[in-house]
Amino acid sequence: MNPSPSSPIDRYPDPDWPVVSRIPITGSDEPLVPLSLAPSPIKIFPVYAKEDIPGAINECYVREGVYRRLLKVARALPAEYGLIVLDGWRPWRVQQYLFDTLQEAIRTHHPALDEEALLERTREFVSVPSREPSSPSPHLTGGAVDVTLSDADGLPLDMGTLFDEAVPGSHTAALEASSRPDARQRQARDNRRRLYHAMCEQGFTNLPSEWWHYDAGDQLWAHYSGRARALYGPAELETIESRWRRQL
Repeated sequence: MNPSPSSPIDRYPDPDWPVVSRIPITGSDEPLVPLSLAPSPIKIFPVYAKEDIPGAINECYVREGVYRRLLKVARALPAEYGLIVLDGWRPWRVQQYLFDTLQEAIRTHHPALDEEALLERTREFVSVPSREPSSPSPHLTGGAVDVTLSDADGLPLDMGTLFDEAVPGSHTAALEASSRPDARQRQARDNRRRLYHAMCEQGFTNLPSEWWHYDAGDQLWAHYSGRARALYGPAELETIESRWRRQL
C-alpha cells in the first residue's frame, strides 16, 4: 500500500560517500533528454542558468528513464499541484563552481574547521566534483534531479527553506521534528511530504540532507534503494561537434 501524502517522511542517515563510490555501475546508453519537451504539469526553471553561474545551461536534461519517471510523478499529483524541475544533468564545471563557492563560504564563517571537517560540511549540500567513470558526481550522470512543487498558478510552494539553502532545516525530514508547528511550518512540512511520497512512489530515492534532491539510476539511488549496482555513469550532451567527430 502506498503511503498517504500526509505520512511523515522517513529518516535516513547521510550517505557514506566512500561506500557509495564503490557501488559498481552497469552503464547505460540511455540518452540525455531535455525536460522542456515534457507536457504540463511539469515546468522547468534551470536555476543556475538564471543565476548566471559559469558553465550553466538554460535547460534541464535527464536520462530518458528519469524523464519518464518524472512524467509519472507529475501526472499522479492532484490537479492543484505541478512539478518544477530546477536542475538535472549538471556540467562538471558547474559542479566545481558550486563546491568551491560553498566550501569558501563555510571556511570564511568557520575558520577553525580543519580540512576534513570542512570537506564533510561542504559535502552535506554539494558532492565532490568527479568525472571518474567509477564514481561520478550524481548530477553528472543525468540520474539526479532537483525538484519542487508549484500551485495551480505555477508558483513554487513553501518548503520551509529555499532551494540550495545550506542550513540544517533543508534536511528533508527536518520539519518532522517539531511537535507543535505553527500554521506555516505545518504547511511547509506537508508540502515536503507530498513531494517526497510522490517521488518515492515512482522509484526515486532522496538525499536526506536536501529536500529537493532525488535520484534514479545513479550510485546514490543504488545505495538508498539497496541495489547492488547502479545504472548510470557520467554522461555528456550529444552535440553536432561530438557527432561529427564520431562519424568522421
